[in-house]
Amino acid sequence: MDKTPFLSGQFLLAMPGMSDPRFARAVIAICSHDESGAIGIGLGATIDGLGFHDLLEQFGIQPGDAPNAPVHFGGPVEPRRGFVVHSSDWGGQDSVDVAGRWKLSSTVDVLRAIAEGKGPSQWVVALGYAGWDGGQLEGELSRPGWFNVAGDAELLFDTAAEDRWTMAFAQAGVDPRLLVAETGRA
Repeated sequence: MDKTPFLSGQFLLAMPGMSDPRFARAVIAICSHDESGAIGIGLGATIDGLGFHDLLEQFGIQPGDAPNAPVHFGGPVEPRRGFVVHSSDWGGQDSVDVAGRWKLSSTVDVLRAIAEGKGPSQWVVALGYAGWDGGQLEGELSRPGWFNVAGDAELLFDTAAEDRWTMAFAQAGVDPRLLVAETGRA
């Protein structure tokens, strides 16, 4: 009995030469993937000049002892919508478990909890997401462009955004400097 492999809880890495410049060196945490489509949060680039405290201020939340962590470019879809990818030690009103590896939350309760020191122990914040309709991601994966690797908490929470792409390839045993942007022809 064949079962379609879905990628929830894994990372998608943009291959060198990715044709869409919005995804150059992208690291996308796939948070939901099934026959209806997929949603991922980009964690390979941060938004210049925007920190976590700025987001809290927009909601009238005092930052407390929360660090002014960078805000990531989550993807081109709904770039003003916020998401928090976080450890499983906290859950809120909309938290979604992602393959038992991490959780995804998108309501203000997670921001308040982090600011109050009662939220998840590990977290990253992003604006926007990457989305695929049913079968679209599978089609993209059948062509050069993306490489998927296992989701790793260290890569997600303990690695700087600018290092995630290289580190993710290294964890998979691949040196991205040796990859080429074009496929060959026989």
